[in-house]
Amino acid sequence: MTFRSRVGAFLDTTLFQNTILAIILFNAVILGMETSAPIMERAGPLIIALDRFCLSVFVVEIAAKLYARGIVGFFKRGWNIFDFVIVGISLLPATQGLAVLRALRILRLLRVVSVAPSLRRVVEGLVSALPGMGSVFLLMGMIFYIGSVMATKLFGAAFPDWFGDLGRSAYSLFQIMTLESWSMGIVRPVMEIYPQAWAFFVPFIMVTTFAVVNLLVGLIVNSMQDAHHAEDTAKTDSYRDEVLMRLAALEDLIREERARQSAGSGSRD
Repeated sequence: MTFRSRVGAFLDTTLFQNTILAIILFNAVILGMETSAPIMERAGPLIIALDRFCLSVFVVEIAAKLYARGIVGFFKRGWNIFDFVIVGISLLPATQGLAVLRALRILRLLRVVSVAPSLRRVVEGLVSALPGMGSVFLLMGMIFYIGSVMATKLFGAAFPDWFGDLGRSAYSLFQIMTLESWSMGIVRPVMEIYPQAWAFFVPFIMVTTFAVVNLLVGLIVNSMQDAHHAEDTAKTDSYRDEVLMRLAALEDLIREERARQSAGSGSRD
């Protein structure tokens, strides 16, 4: 086994993965402590040094992966690209024009997603659900556009702050869809002037909140189940291939042993 293959095998060990996960969580705590002025006054240099140590570990990890997998092999995996971008953002100098990058350092916490298999399944399920979600979002956009036009024409004159134009109507309808102060905050005041306004708002809530949103949730859950099933199938296939390889090796050993025994008995004869 070459040194490069040994490095790659070490990077795939559970011990290494758990160590990186612990450093990511520790770094998240450090970045949170940097937001506290009293803590920075007492232990600012130590906290900054620990933050740089964590970043150095991440850089060494990515360098080791690049060495073990090669540039092409490294960038073939989406999670490696994700880690590379997150750590690369942290390495950019936080000058006056790029001061916002200091806030983006907390994105390192997102590396937990690439390390923890259960979180990877969640993200992979969400990504695989995006094509179906696009159709649902298009349907919801059509419903919101129709509702915004109707609400502007029906209630815009009496409630210009909520329904004065398409933008305000869409925002008010979004608030209603989330059920945030929809009744006492918007619908009941509207019904004081337009008693039949419930005939517009209730169907809108039924369609958007209880139908379309639940459809989105169903798509995501179904995609997560498919991703979990695919991962289990891959593990089963890998285990089966490993068992078959071991059986084949055992059969070769048995044939060799029989051949030696036959050769030995022939020489004695």
